[in-house]
Amino acid sequence: MEAWVRRALEKWPDVPALFGWLGLDRRGRWRIRGELISRPQIIDTLNPNYAADAHGRWFFQNGPQRGYVTLESAPLIVRTDGADRLLTHTGQVIQRPRAAYLDQHGALWLDSEHGPAVLEGEDLQWALARLYADDAPIEEDDLAAALALSSGAASALRLAFADCTLPVARLDTQDAPGQLGFVRDPQPLPGEA
Repeated sequence: MEAWVRRALEKWPDVPALFGWLGLDRRGRWRIRGELISRPQIIDTLNPNYAADAHGRWFFQNGPQRGYVTLESAPLIVRTDGADRLLTHTGQVIQRPRAAYLDQHGALWLDSEHGPAVLEGEDLQWALARLYADDAPIEEDDLAAALALSSGAASALRLAFADCTLPVARLDTQDAPGQLGFVRDPQPLPGEA
């Protein structure tokens, strides 16, 4: 969080949170009440003040007020930087992923040091170039076999990334919040205003 946000929280600690106003679409674009936010100044304020609470609800901390974010997909949308790095939509570099998953549509999900992330569709070629089966680049049959598995099953695939090799499990998109610990449509908890 930025320093101005911390100062505002100290000054006004009990401002009620907002629910249902902010959203993040599957391409990593911010929305307010369904409308795309395109002003760079607003995006530059949202990105560094985006985090998760202890319940897996992602929010934007706007000074003393917390605005919970409705997620169309994952809390973090990942893209390549044109080289070998993966960047979250907020500009953070993923260096130490803990787990990798393949959903029923072939999208790559990561449990990263910054939170649950999914690779944006335009960059799936990056993932295909780093997926292996039996220490060889994957073939179409290897990918088809992994996609045919049920959610939660271990696949024969491995992802080579960031000086490590991660096993790739199957994970249906509807199971991702439970497995990765996030909430797509945050709501007030009992006792929250």
